[in-house]
Amino acid sequence: MAVWDKKTPCCFVMILAGVLGQSVNYPNPICAVKGSTVTIPCTFTPRALFQDKGKTVLLQVVRVVWCQNHLICHRETPSVYDSNVTRTSTHFRYLGDKKGICTLQIENIQMQDTKTYRFRMEADNIEGHFTGTRGVNITVIEGSKMRISGPSGERVVKSGDEVTFTCTAFCSFHRLGLAWYRDEHRLLEEGSALRLSALTAADSGNYSCALKDKASTRSEPYSLHVQDDEVQSVNLPLVAGVGVGVLLALLTLIIVVFIIVIRRRRAAAAEKPQMDDVAVQKPQENTYSNILERQEVSSAAEEVNYASVHFKHNGASSRPEYDDCSQTEEAVIYTSVARLQ
Repeated sequence: MAVWDKKTPCCFVMILAGVLGQSVNYPNPICAVKGSTVTIPCTFTPRALFQDKGKTVLLQVVRVVWCQNHLICHRETPSVYDSNVTRTSTHFRYLGDKKGICTLQIENIQMQDTKTYRFRMEADNIEGHFTGTRGVNITVIEGSKMRISGPSGERVVKSGDEVTFTCTAFCSFHRLGLAWYRDEHRLLEEGSALRLSALTAADSGNYSCALKDKASTRSEPYSLHVQDDEVQSVNLPLVAGVGVGVLLALLTLIIVVFIIVIRRRRAAAAEKPQMDDVAVQKPQENTYSNILERQEVSSAAEEVNYASVHFKHNGASSRPEYDDCSQTEEAVIYTSVARLQ
């Protein structure tokens, strides 16, 4: 029966971890706005050891590399960061180490930075070399205004409450470099979310967000008003008093209008009999005047008829040869005039 050394299980676990634990963890695809600062979070697990001719050989990472659009990033492949190369450019900054963090930051990202990025680790033995071939895709878009969202519904909150603002754009961002503002003052907080707790009246204002050092992407303001408890207690009686005053004024106006209407109706009722008397007397006067006018017209007609008869009588006397006929005609005309009288 074989005798197991006490150190054997430990060595077996270390070997298994060294072989199976080697990996690189990338975020999901990233959307970035041109000119912004983008952070690519990354972690890696290096190979700890390997077996060489029955001996356990420990490994140590001695080089880390980030490259673009290359599957392995090995040897002389162009890289955006190489721990063995001294660079003066700040466009790409390595925020990791050689133990397990491989975070990369891209400042002032441009359209040509739309590529796939991969991380590679190299140990002091080729057995420890490894590249995370999956990589992370970064898409750069033209700058646009950010959008800020806050508590839905009422934008008036009470003192002591808590609110959270979120800054987004039309595509999904990951750890985007953002700045926050209240009115025209820049706040110390950064990141895609702004949390305000234990609110006071001093927190009231217009909140907005933008990409760092890119004012053209500043969002439309979100107006927030924090109402103190003291203000609320003072405002409640004030509002109630104003409401009562308005009701009293309205009631007074209704009473005054009612009194005016009643007085006008009484005055109209008092004047109505006098107007009736005037209306009765006027037709009588008109009737009497009509009778007089008719008598005057009749007298005028008689005078006209008589003048007409007299004219014809003169005309007949001027012609003696017709004396008998004129006398007869004169008698007829006279008879007509007598009938008219």
